[in-house]
Amino acid sequence: MPRAIVAVTNDLSTDNRVHRTCMVLCDLGYEVLLVGRQLPGSLPLERPYETKRMRLLFRKGALFYAEYNLRLFLLLLFARFKLVVANDLDTLLATFTAVRIRGKEIVYDSHEFFTEVPELEGRFARRVWLAFERRIFPKLRHIITVNDSIANAYAERYGIRPAVVRNIPMPRELGPLPARAELGLPADRFILILQGSGINVLRGGEEAVDAMRELPECLLLLIGGGDAWPVLERMVKEHGLQDRVRLLGRMPYERMMQYTRNADLGLSLDKDTNLNYRFSLPNKLFDYFRASIPVLVSDLPEVASIVRKYDAGVVISRVEPSVIAAEVRALRTDGSRREGLRQNAIFAAASLDGSCEQDALKAVFQGLE
Repeated sequence: MPRAIVAVTNDLSTDNRVHRTCMVLCDLGYEVLLVGRQLPGSLPLERPYETKRMRLLFRKGALFYAEYNLRLFLLLLFARFKLVVANDLDTLLATFTAVRIRGKEIVYDSHEFFTEVPELEGRFARRVWLAFERRIFPKLRHIITVNDSIANAYAERYGIRPAVVRNIPMPRELGPLPARAELGLPADRFILILQGSGINVLRGGEEAVDAMRELPECLLLLIGGGDAWPVLERMVKEHGLQDRVRLLGRMPYERMMQYTRNADLGLSLDKDTNLNYRFSLPNKLFDYFRASIPVLVSDLPEVASIVRKYDAGVVISRVEPSVIAAEVRALRTDGSRREGLRQNAIFAAASLDGSCEQDALKAVFQGLE
């Protein structure tokens, strides 16, 4: 049985795109090893393939990336494998170097426009990552990414257009829907939800919390994590919003979706402050549709085009607390409109078939032969 090693820098708990990649490889007859890192709060894993979480001395910054790539390189130098899947630019240096030495195959999956993330803007680190990308990207033969906007941006930069495999989840059995009371949720509140492992600065979390000052009849659930989390906790405390905002942290997908399915409106509020956010197509959008709830989203090309195509929510032109609050109030008081959007969200979930994306991913791996 050929072996595939899939590399990612997160702790493996909530990355559904990488899990799908591993399952596709299993279906194609590969023995799979998924490699990530261990964090103090990492959730337990139960996967039908082998996983390895590396315990690292450093958790962030240049030393973390250096340590991770060195450890990954050494693993790949001696491990048995036929194929490596490198997820995002922060795994590419180690994986590309190892496969060149070993004469093996590599597939690069770019989950975002990595060099354009706001955390790198104006920093020396961006020049370092861009140098790695410029050196390696043109030498890659098999590249995938998450949407057409990012694929087109890479084509413009390097003359190579990656294959597109969107973050549309495969159908998964979610189990019976628990009542709100079972989750400790009020029955009489209009519930908003913003979920994701990357609730970072400039992704609308601050504005969503601020909007709750004008929405006493609503409850906002924040599920996940990110670098904006301490800011959001402080805002809730400073404005006395403990009764209107709950920060629930990361949890298994099925558990998270129990909350999502009990919500009335899903939020995706990335701001157009950098190319990475502008071109984003977060998988929470598809999770909201699958939960049969309409959405309130910012006017970014990939997200807004899907919401408008299916008329499954509201697109706002500005991510501002007053705009968010006004649209939420309008939806809360207009039950017939909300029900229409909800039905359209159900139709969108049925139309946006994750099996098509799975087939596209299979075609990439089958093209390696």
